Amino acid sequence: MSLKKIAEMAGTSTSTVSRVLNNNYATCASEELKAKIWKAAHEINYVPNVSARNLKSGQSGQEKKLHILIVLARVKTLEQDPFFRDLYRNLEIETFKKGFTTECIITQNDVVRQKSLTCDGAVILGRCSSKIIHTLSNLTQNLVGIWRNPMNFEIDEIVCDGQKAAQAAVTYLIQKGHRKIGYIGDCSYESRYIGYCETMINHHLPIDYSCIIPTDQSKEEGFQAMERLLEDTELTAVLCANDITAVGALEALHVHKKQRNRKISVIAIDDTDEAQMTKPLLTTVHIPRETMAHMAVQILHDRILHGHAEKLRVEFPCHIMERDSCFHI
Repeated sequence: MSLKKIAEMAGTSTSTVSRVLNNNYATCASEELKAKIWKAAHEINYVPNVSARNLKSGQSGQEKKLHILIVLARVKTLEQDPFFRDLYRNLEIETFKKGFTTECIITQNDVVRQKSLTCDGAVILGRCSSKIIHTLSNLTQNLVGIWRNPMNFEIDEIVCDGQKAAQAAVTYLIQKGHRKIGYIGDCSYESRYIGYCETMINHHLPIDYSCIIPTDQSKEEGFQAMERLLEDTELTAVLCANDITAVGALEALHVHKKQRNRKISVIAIDDTDEAQMTKPLLTTVHIPRETMAHMAVQILHDRILHGHAEKLRVEFPCHIMERDSCFHI
C-alpha cells in the first residue's frame, strides 16, 4: 500500500518506485523522478521492509531497527545554511536505505536538555563543542562527525577540509590575476579563514584587514559585507566562506552595478543548488555532500555492529566548479 501511495504522489508506477527505493543505482528513472519518489517516501514516513528483503536474499533472523540521532551543531535551523540542509537530506536518504529511524533533529541545546534520550548512534553535522561530545557519549559510544576540518575528538569523522577548499579558491583567483582579495565569513580561528590567510601569505600578497568582514555567514550579512567592500576601489575579488553568503554578495553587486566602475570576482565554498541560481552563476568549491553522508552512515553502522574500534577519519577532496562569477584581470 505504501509503494502504491508513493507511486501516486510521484506520478509513476509501483514497480518503478520499488526499483528506485531498493537500488541506489537504478537507471529506470530520471534524477528528477527519483527525487520525487524519495520526497514522497519521506512525507509518508515509509520504512523499507528489511526483514522481507533479507528473506528474499536468503538471510534469516530479525534485524533490530536502529535509531539514529542527527545533531545540527553549527546552525539553529536547516534553512539557515543550504549546505547543512542538503547534507541532512542526504543523511535522511542514506539512513532510510538502511532501514534506520531518525525521529528528530537535535540542536546543541537540545542535547544538553534531553539527557534521557535513547539511541543506537548519532551523526553530528558541523563543528561542535567538547561539551556536546561528552553529553552524546553518555547516550551512545557510536558517534560520527561530518565537518570541514579535522577535530581532536575521539570519534569517527568525515572530513572535506575547509582550509584546503579556501586555499584552492584563493589560488584560483590569484591565477586569474587578482592580488587584492577580500574575505567574508567566520574569522574565529575557522579553517576557511586560515586557508585564505595562508594562501595570501604563501603568494607574498599583503592581507588588508579592512577587506576581511567577519559575519555569521548568512545571505543578509553577505549583502551588507559586500556593500562595505565596494568602498575599496582597489579590491578585485572576494572569497565568501559559503554559498549563501556569496548569494548576498552577488545581489549587492547587482544593486550597485551602476555605481561601480569595475568587475569584482566572487568565489565561494560548498556548491549547493543555490550556486546555479545566481546571476552570474556562482563559481564555488564543490564539497561532496552525498558521498560524505553515505560514508558517515556506513561507518556509523559498522561501529554499531562492532566492525571497528579505532577512530576513523575519512577525508574527501574538493574541487573548483568553474562558472561565471570570476573574471581574469
